[in-house]
Amino acid sequence: MPAQMPTADVHLRETPVSRTELLKGHFLHVVRDTVRLPSGHEATREYVLHPGAVMVIGLLDDGRVVLERQFRHPMRTVVIEFPAGKLDAGENSLACAQRELREETGYSAREWAFAGRLAPTIAYSDEIIDIWFARGLTLGERHLDEGEFLDVFTATPAELQAWCRGGEVLDCKTLVGMLWLQNVLRGEWALDWSGHMPADIAR
Repeated sequence: MPAQMPTADVHLRETPVSRTELLKGHFLHVVRDTVRLPSGHEATREYVLHPGAVMVIGLLDDGRVVLERQFRHPMRTVVIEFPAGKLDAGENSLACAQRELREETGYSAREWAFAGRLAPTIAYSDEIIDIWFARGLTLGERHLDEGEFLDVFTATPAELQAWCRGGEVLDCKTLVGMLWLQNVLRGEWALDWSGHMPADIAR
């Protein structure tokens, strides 16, 4: 759940008044909310409802990380990404991370650490992506969804950082993942390898 808004932010808060459903497709659920602005006037906000997702930064014993190359239709190009996917109904975040890593890459992990969250499209979706690190990887068989095509490969953190700097990596969650990876490797951001999420945000 979002953090409680400070009392000092009352002058920024929008209050929901009503909701209209615009689209409920196989993947997208779009709504239009009428909100009351701090000025007292009303406005509308159209956005996508999302069940939430995970991203996995898989660390191999040799220091390389697990990545994917996948064609993304809206961008009309092949994109470099960390493994990721959305939560199924009733699925918790860690179970989703374990499932997505195994299905997409074939890897299973001995240890897991929750790093943080990111909101990739705050202007038009409520999507939240949980960032997980995984280590102690063992390779098995992939189980891709019907119609899913992707290449799995590995790279050094230095290679990935260069691709981020050079523009080869466009995906925002992967850019944020590189930020986390860089700071973890430098010892500046610590990870808890218990596999638990903080109780106040666990899902």
